[in-house]
Amino acid sequence: MARITIDLPEQFLFSTEIDVRISDINYGQHLGNDAVLALLHEARVRLLAAHGLSEQDAGGCGMIMADAAVVYKSQGRYGQRLRISIAISDPGAAGCDLLYQMCDAATGTEVARAKTGMVFFDYTRNKIARMPEAFKALFTAR
Repeated sequence: MARITIDLPEQFLFSTEIDVRISDINYGQHLGNDAVLALLHEARVRLLAAHGLSEQDAGGCGMIMADAAVVYKSQGRYGQRLRISIAISDPGAAGCDLLYQMCDAATGTEVARAKTGMVFFDYTRNKIARMPEAFKALFTAR
């Protein structure tokens, strides 16, 4: 069986810490896959908010997730504080990939890495839009 690999950059644009809640735990007593995507979503919203943006208005249009992939490295547990770091990769005219690394904040042990393909979307016209300059500034100003 071929395994998905997600290569991470040496530097990340943003990091935030989030505690694993009891509702994030599945019947195996570890962080559930649905909860991983929810935690990544929270981290993404925090990244945007830190720059005065949102998923509804990322600088003139919204953002939608086109795809997602997660590679698990270890088990997340209830009460664990996770550090989620985000980088932007493969920018294009109408979208980009966001790369995530999820680690135990205390030990640095990697729990998961992920990629979400994000597309810019004009909700009023119901069509794909160009990447807004305000969003582009997040990774071109470095």
